[in-house]
Amino acid sequence: MACIKKYVPDFITSLGLASGVLGVVFALEGKIWLAFPLMLAAAVFDFCDGLAARALDAYSDLGKELDSLSDMVSFAVLPSVMLYNLMKTCTFSSSAWCLVPLLLAVFSGLRLAKFNVDPRQHMSFVGLPTPVAALLCGSLCYFVAYEPASLLATLSGGLVFVPVLAVCLCALLVCELPMFSMKIAAGDTKTILWKRVSFIIEIAIILACVLLLGYNWSLAVVLSCVLYILKNLVYAVFKV
Repeated sequence: MACIKKYVPDFITSLGLASGVLGVVFALEGKIWLAFPLMLAAAVFDFCDGLAARALDAYSDLGKELDSLSDMVSFAVLPSVMLYNLMKTCTFSSSAWCLVPLLLAVFSGLRLAKFNVDPRQHMSFVGLPTPVAALLCGSLCYFVAYEPASLLATLSGGLVFVPVLAVCLCALLVCELPMFSMKIAAGDTKTILWKRVSFIIEIAIILACVLLLGYNWSLAVVLSCVLYILKNLVYAVFKV
């Protein structure tokens, strides 16, 4: 039983990797309504494998490497392909300009490698976490697919918005901006707890407003990711 227990987190991580691979396949086929839910599934598995590892005390070097490889597929390759497909679909262009969003995969890979060797990032982050960047891109593509008449869809249909978004996210991924984590630890300060609780409350408010206004739920994910970035920028400026 003990032998099986140590493989449980790796199995969960593998499910996340499988979700990411399938998401890439569907994204390449333009099936965003399937690709984004698979990204969400990968995010859930990514959260659960860490919980399982802590609960079962089943940490391993193999699990750490597998987790990074899974994140590379689900939160680096998948969102960049989704943005690439969004540009190809909305702008009807086959120019090299549509390749700019693919830079996100490269910088996400750098971010993941940096995370693995940076001792400062055990309980907080330095630079934008790859899942946040991925969820922002994935939810944007999903929202545009379901709300093609919206202002956000109109902006995304231009030749500037998506490449600029991709470049900004690339910069945020590898910058030295401190960002709070949602991981709970015994030594958390009141400031960290306040940041988490306030963020959760704000997400709930955003979701309620989006649903009351009749927009697709994915807009709440877009706005929540943007809010996370803006809050951390404000915290950094005012040294909170």
